[in-house]
Amino acid sequence: MDPWELVEEEIRSCRRCPLHAYRRNAVPGEGRRDAELVFIGEAPGRVEDETGRPFVGAAGKLLTSLIEGMGLRREDVYITNIVKCRPPNNRDPEPGEIEACIPYLKRQLNMIRPRVVVALGRHAARTLFEAAGLRWRSMARDHGRPVEAELWGVRVTLYPTYHPAAALYNPKLRESLEKDFEKLAKLLGSRRRTGTLLDYL
Repeated sequence: MDPWELVEEEIRSCRRCPLHAYRRNAVPGEGRRDAELVFIGEAPGRVEDETGRPFVGAAGKLLTSLIEGMGLRREDVYITNIVKCRPPNNRDPEPGEIEACIPYLKRQLNMIRPRVVVALGRHAARTLFEAAGLRWRSMARDHGRPVEAELWGVRVTLYPTYHPAAALYNPKLRESLEKDFEKLAKLLGSRRRTGTLLDYL
């Protein structure tokens, strides 16, 4: 079995934490397996749990439109979550659930080896910053600010921004999210030209 099939099968049959008891479908992630750009949210929602696919509800439609606004297709990137099963009533993932699930994300990032990782929402951002040994302050302070980081042996530019679901309910956050994606498009363009984001930063 190929490494991707193996990790996805392990996720779908996982019982490492109590969330498996509530799920209809685990959501491993989807997209290009050698993508230079990876989006990581916190956990699947209702529609994702029903379909087994990440970001396919209303927040997913917004994310797809933002990706297309950068001149990319959804298929050009990889999209996944910190936690692969939906928490009951869409509550926040608990620390023990994140700890149980994070080895899957570690394996995925080591197979993809992306250049840029976008953390969608404060839970994903805090988890990834801490994994990289970086101090997380808050989304209000840190959104749209790229940092060079090492995630489980993979050197990346880590880019935190608001979760699309939050932006759907708050017009001010949506404006910030759209501006963050405009900046992200410029960062990607700079990285393609120079091989580094440092010129832009």
